[in-house]
Amino acid sequence: MSDEQEAVPPATDKLVKAYIKMRNARSQLKEQYEAEDAKIKEQMGVLEQHFLELCKTTGASSIRTTVGTIIRGVESRYWTSDWESMHSFIRENDALDLLERRIAQKAMGEFIKNNPDKLPKGLNVNSEYKVTIRKA
Repeated sequence: MSDEQEAVPPATDKLVKAYIKMRNARSQLKEQYEAEDAKIKEQMGVLEQHFLELCKTTGASSIRTTVGTIIRGVESRYWTSDWESMHSFIRENDALDLLERRIAQKAMGEFIKNNPDKLPKGLNVNSEYKVTIRKA
């Protein structure tokens, strides 16, 4: 035995064993949670698609029910595939507020809204309808 092992209090083995058991239990619980959560997210996605289609076919931006309100809105995401051009564009237009460590989504949306003829090279836009369910 090494000096380190001889200096270890006798109860340490039990504590280490308990710790490993708890760590394994947490890992197992996390796996179970993630599996169940994925199932629920998938089911919610199916319902969200149904709600989006319902809003589309009825021409509604919101639908009130007795248990909650479906709200359809647009969420836009902006990104670039050409950061060099993006940096030049930002400098040329004195638009540093467009940057975070990624494109500042709200700021880019406002900039495009106010400057529709000034789109930076490499900018990508993905806009899609989303639903929000708010409790009544």
